[in-house]
Amino acid sequence: MNKTVDVQDAIRRSIQTEKNAMEFYQRGAAEMKDADARKTFELLAREEREHAEEFWSIYPGSDIPDFAAFMTATAGASSDWMTDLEKVLMSDFNERKAMELAMEKEQNLEKSLREMAAKMTDPEVRKVFEANAKSTHNHYVLIESEYARMMGMVHETDMDTFVRE
Repeated sequence: MNKTVDVQDAIRRSIQTEKNAMEFYQRGAAEMKDADARKTFELLAREEREHAEEFWSIYPGSDIPDFAAFMTATAGASSDWMTDLEKVLMSDFNERKAMELAMEKEQNLEKSLREMAAKMTDPEVRKVFEANAKSTHNHYVLIESEYARMMGMVHETDMDTFVRE
């Protein structure tokens, strides 16, 4: 199998995954009543679009000539991101469930991106996968922090205040 095609396919799938994640966060934000949770999901949607653009910038194919058009096009097949969110929306939706699902999705995506980075021989391509894996990890941390706030948990910046010797 031609390695160039494998790299091209991996990058194209990554662009699509980031688009799926962006749509997940946009849809989730639209359903949220908690203003801070909504802002978190809106921020994540913008960052997922940026991730997709980073992958598009190294994409060797010619089948995605216009990034903006690709990102605004309606998805043909339903993504697992949206399928899972729709299940949450059809049940008793709340921000807690959406954030738990988002944390799970971000953990899985980070793992996948790190595995893909390890397989890349081109240093520039590997660098994009690694950078996106790091950013995806940061998404998890951001969601976890917002989740803790919503659940009334002690925020990590306040831990020293509550730790007793």
